[in-house]
Amino acid sequence: MSTRDDLIEATRELLWERGYASTSPRAILEAAGAGQGSMYHHFRGKEALAQAAIERNAAEMRSQVAADLSSGTGAVEHIRAYLSREREVLKGCRFGRLAQDSDVIDSPALQRSVNEMFAWIRAQLAAVISAGVDAGELRHDLDATATAAAIAATLQGAYVLTRAAQDVAVFDEAIEGVLALLTAARA
Repeated sequence: MSTRDDLIEATRELLWERGYASTSPRAILEAAGAGQGSMYHHFRGKEALAQAAIERNAAEMRSQVAADLSSGTGAVEHIRAYLSREREVLKGCRFGRLAQDSDVIDSPALQRSVNEMFAWIRAQLAAVISAGVDAGELRHDLDATATAAAIAATLQGAYVLTRAAQDVAVFDEAIEGVLALLTAARA
């Protein structure tokens, strides 16, 4: 990898581990094994580097979510594949962590990137649910947008509760609960 890529990868991990506010340029350089000045050679500063890391996270997540939501047959199975895939739940969500960071929210560019990722996920979930309604798999009165928001909120809440309890079973319970509700909405 190039120094630029090393910086982005180091930033991705540090943002996930520490958040934006607690990730210093020095920590990024140390984690990347890059020399002083490397960050400013490739990026305008910490925010620009964080933006590049968030964009890489978004591309990776979009690919994973698209693959998950095309697994199985039918809307419920697609969503089950998305919610049940292997995750490092005790570390939390890469984007959920950033959404809780006031420095990210105070940065229009970073906040927009995080918000766009969550909006994209909700839209993908809503499309799967709408397809399930159209196919007669799910009840005709099921609101796809509201249901997608509830699924996304449950997933993010499951990360928070799991981290607080330091118990992966809490995550599994939340996922099984939302899947049970979705299954109950079958036509």
